[in-house]
Amino acid sequence: MNANNYVVGVDFGTLSGRAVVVRVSDGAELGSAVHEYAHRVIEHTLPGSDVRLGPDWALQSPQDWIDVLKIAVPRAVAAAGVRPEEITGIGTDFTACTVMPTTADGTPLCEQTPGEPHAWPKLWKHHAAQSHADRINDLAARRGESWLPRYGGKISSEWEFAKGLQLLEEAPEVYARTERWIEAADWIIWQLTGVESRNICTVGYKGVFQDGSYPSEEFLAELNPGFAGFVGKLATGEVGDKVNGTTLAPLGGLAGRLTAQAAAWTGLPEGAAVAVGNVDAHVTSAAADAVRPGQMVAIMGTSTCHIMPSDQLAEVPGMCGVVRDGIVPGLWGYEAGQSAVGDIFAWYVDNFGTDGHERLTELAGKQAVGEHGLVALDWFGGNRSVLVDHNLSGVIVGQTLATKPEDVYRALIESTAFGARMIVETFEKSGVPVEEFVVAGGLLKNRFLMQVYADVLRRPLSVIGSDQGPALGSAIHAAVAAGAYPSIEEAAAAMGKRTENAYAPDEASADAYDRLYAEYRRLHDFFGDGRMLHTLRAIRNEAH
Repeated sequence: MNANNYVVGVDFGTLSGRAVVVRVSDGAELGSAVHEYAHRVIEHTLPGSDVRLGPDWALQSPQDWIDVLKIAVPRAVAAAGVRPEEITGIGTDFTACTVMPTTADGTPLCEQTPGEPHAWPKLWKHHAAQSHADRINDLAARRGESWLPRYGGKISSEWEFAKGLQLLEEAPEVYARTERWIEAADWIIWQLTGVESRNICTVGYKGVFQDGSYPSEEFLAELNPGFAGFVGKLATGEVGDKVNGTTLAPLGGLAGRLTAQAAAWTGLPEGAAVAVGNVDAHVTSAAADAVRPGQMVAIMGTSTCHIMPSDQLAEVPGMCGVVRDGIVPGLWGYEAGQSAVGDIFAWYVDNFGTDGHERLTELAGKQAVGEHGLVALDWFGGNRSVLVDHNLSGVIVGQTLATKPEDVYRALIESTAFGARMIVETFEKSGVPVEEFVVAGGLLKNRFLMQVYADVLRRPLSVIGSDQGPALGSAIHAAVAAGAYPSIEEAAAAMGKRTENAYAPDEASADAYDRLYAEYRRLHDFFGDGRMLHTLRAIRNEAH
């Protein structure tokens, strides 16, 4: 490798895919391109049909992902002004628990039966499997399954097993035809290399793989006898072992080489290194050079994922998971999250905030803390951490006839900051210290929001030095896979970027927010049992 080598990182998000060309020597981003998905999120009817979807459904089209390779990657290379033959590797990341049924050769079932909803990939925010997750959690708790505490006591409706059980029970014929149940993060690598693999990140966090094994066949059969063989649709075995033609692959590893077909799609050289698949949030840690114990990275966009390496293993209530080697090899990787953050602000502006984000932010920023007299719960997309209940819903308390749009907008921003503080405090009370809070993602652009977070958290915020955190992180992993660096840590130190203490808390505002946070906690505890919010959701679903 020399200073003139380059790698490509591709980030497959919720609404679009983006590619960035990065110089291996110093992480300089030389060119990028974005491709908006033609189908975006499929939430109401299937493409080209009148087949309606139920409440809390969210699907995607695999063709949109292939189009990112065909369109965004060549455009990024052209924008960078580098010769394709100088590109030595490509890395990708995906939204986690975007999971799909395929045949044994990787053909998506939605290509065979496009009129069947369950044949399509279920996006991360498909929450229609909550009842299935509840059954998994109840049975695991009764049986004392050893893996359950590794997920804070509950697995999510977003994850592989909950969605797989929903598939079995709601579309058994599709389940029977499903030869592979695979994360999109691994499926895209399959398309690039022709080699099927499973990355340890999604396998651990979303596939309930702990201490070398999945949940037992006996456990799965007790959920539903037809579910007993579900693991056969996944990869099994120890990390690095090949079983049934699949491999559990370490992060930063070489998944394979670019095939002739994938080279034709992307315009990259055939045989270029392809890094092991990864998750958008987890790969961003490398982009922020935040791969050391105690560095919590909050990737704030439509939702927020909180990712942190640690040298300590602990049981943190409501965490999304703790996985050995889940962020970088050799450390425990913790994950928590908030199911909706930017989505909340977008919902409000799209439906009620005619002034738009910038004007509402400007007006909200002129208020004193607490001036609006409101407090809200950030559960508009359910609660991922620490309650792990996607049937919870948003709450706004304190509105009067004098309440203005900017009041509600500010209260919603504050609610997400309170949710983040709840997560940080839960980690620290469990003996897992948060030494540095690093922010990445699209919401970095809102300076007012960042200051609110610093004040609510009562700690400085560091910020990533890239607008394309996941794509840069994937490029860093590609550099490791291509042999430019011996480890993710060394590649991150050379190619990652962050500004420490970019936002400092204001003491007076922090004191005022402590009072509001106390009320948030009271609401959190009152509504967190779900009795009222679950009933309202059930009434809505029956009416639907």
